[in-house]
Amino acid sequence: MNKILLIIKREYLSRVKKKSFLLVTFLVPLFLIGIYALTIYLTAKSFESNQATVYVIDQSGLFEGKLANTNNITFRDASGDIPAEKEHILDEEEKTFLLIVPSDIAASSHAELYAKETASLAIQNEVSRQLEQVLRDIAFANAGIDRATVESISPEVNLSAKEITADGEKDSSAGAAMGIAMSLSVLVYICLFLYGAQVMRGIIEEKNSRIVEVIISSVKPFQLMMGKIIGIGLVGLTQFILWIVLSSALMGVASAGITDGQGVKAQIENQQIASGDEVQPVATSQGGIFSKAKQELGKVDFPTIIITFLLYFFGGYLLYSALFAAVGSAVDSETETQQFMFPITIPLLFTYILSFGVLVNDPHGPLAFWLSMIPFTSPIAMLVRIPFGVPMWQLALSLALLVGGFVFTTWVAGRIYRVGILMYGKKASYKELVKWFRYKG
Repeated sequence: MNKILLIIKREYLSRVKKKSFLLVTFLVPLFLIGIYALTIYLTAKSFESNQATVYVIDQSGLFEGKLANTNNITFRDASGDIPAEKEHILDEEEKTFLLIVPSDIAASSHAELYAKETASLAIQNEVSRQLEQVLRDIAFANAGIDRATVESISPEVNLSAKEITADGEKDSSAGAAMGIAMSLSVLVYICLFLYGAQVMRGIIEEKNSRIVEVIISSVKPFQLMMGKIIGIGLVGLTQFILWIVLSSALMGVASAGITDGQGVKAQIENQQIASGDEVQPVATSQGGIFSKAKQELGKVDFPTIIITFLLYFFGGYLLYSALFAAVGSAVDSETETQQFMFPITIPLLFTYILSFGVLVNDPHGPLAFWLSMIPFTSPIAMLVRIPFGVPMWQLALSLALLVGGFVFTTWVAGRIYRVGILMYGKKASYKELVKWFRYKG
């Protein structure tokens, strides 16, 4: 046991002390938040720069003065000379379009939008929406229906989802649960391969450099394998914990900044109202979206999700890393690992694909249940189900089976590892792995 602890210590400290580990650990949260901020900024700028001018030739006479300018589109009347207007569009450098409304649009429901380049979906949708609105108003008028009365009859139902538990009722959010579930499935899928590959790569490097021959003169092959697996696994756990802490702190700072900004805006508006100044309406969609997202995330049990994530990441890592270690001991280079890697990755890949459809849409169904019980699929399947609520007995049974699966795969991998780690120059096959497993001693 002391030898395993020494190997764990060596593997852990040798990686944690690297500059690359520190850079990745502290820069990844900043990088991710920066990516989100840049995405929001570029999206906003794209709407600002998407100014377009639409010249209208209305052959029906139904739309005169009824197309309203928006923040992104300016409508202008054009002459009836269609060829000349098309030439004018070609000469324009800015985003300029020609809308031709035929005389039979009420019957055909068809219009044409010309441009030097294909119009964006946003512009096409806005033009279509306004044309449809005018035609709808005309249809209402012909039917003797008051449009204002129709629009006033628009009931909205705010459905509040509740979850009944043994401790009582609590709020739940399917949207937030789905987003978290998808994020966790992607994160676990990537990280199991990332850290498992580190184990395999480290074993291959030590095997090729013949360092392993010196090491196993002092420790048993099984002790060496376990030390490397647990040591690298603890590195991954350390990195995840630091990421969670740093991300939470950065998100708290960002949240406080947005809240303060909204407070300042509200204070300025109140001062303007008190002084009798006319206050122009201000778009508050971003603040509303942020408040709604914050409200939905407040319904999520993050402590439970974080704890179960760490448990299933480490359990799944131990299980798959044992198999990665066996593969690393059986080959002399990474190019030879492909034939053994594919069967190992099938359960994870299968569950990962299902998590985007079946598991999210039916997290309590029979398929989701059994996938969350099988050790090879539970690290992803159970984490997808956790945000939707899982009975404690299912969680306990799944973890127990995961531990049992790790013990079994470690025993199998250890029997292959003890022989394969000293094999050189011989290309391994599945038949050879079975022979190594059956060797006694």
